[in-house]
Formats: sequence, C-alpha cells, structure tokens
Amino acid sequence: MGVPAFFRWLSRKYPNPNEVEFDNLYLDMNGIIHPCTHPEDKAAPKNEDEMMVAIFEYIDRLFNIVRPRRVLYMAIDGVAPRAKMNQQRSRRHSDLCLRG
Repeated sequence: MGVPAFFRWLSRKYPNPNEVEFDNLYLDMNGIIHPCTHPEDKAAPKNEDEMMVAIFEYIDRLFNIVRPRRVLYMAIDGVAPRAKMNQQRSRRHSDLCLRG
C-alpha cells in the first residue's frame, strides 16, 4: 500500500541540487496507477489506452527526475483490500450457486 504524496514530500524535503546520480529506482505502482486512473485535478481517462498513457507519462517524469543508472523496479501488489474482499465474496457466491 502506497503512502499518499510521499514522493512529493520527499522531493521537497531533500531536493537534488547537486545532480547526484542514483543506481536504482523502486516504484510502488499502486501509488502511481490509482492517481493516474482516478485523478483529482482533471477528468478521468476515457478508456484503457488513455489510462496507460497517463501511467507511462508519470513513470517517464519520475525516471527523468531520478535518472537511475542501473535498475528500474516496478512493484504491483494486487488489488486494494476492499476490492479484494468484494472479489472474494463474489467468487464464493458464484461457487455456492454452481453447487446448489
């Protein structure tokens, strides 16, 4: 689970004025996917293609800021807990209907 606005806070608190180089960039993609697909400051993407473009643009922006020399690691840990609970309930209900 991502921490909202953590990257913004981190980049303000520790600016990079000396053009320090980094070897690795690790991204929690859930913290990128959700704001890109459900933006607060503009209209939501109309389709999956627009969602993907928004995600790629965000990753490009981060990549250009950090400029990792060796590794870009993107982690996605599955659906949000509430969505997962709903998914499991739906699956259990379907299983019961199939048995009955």
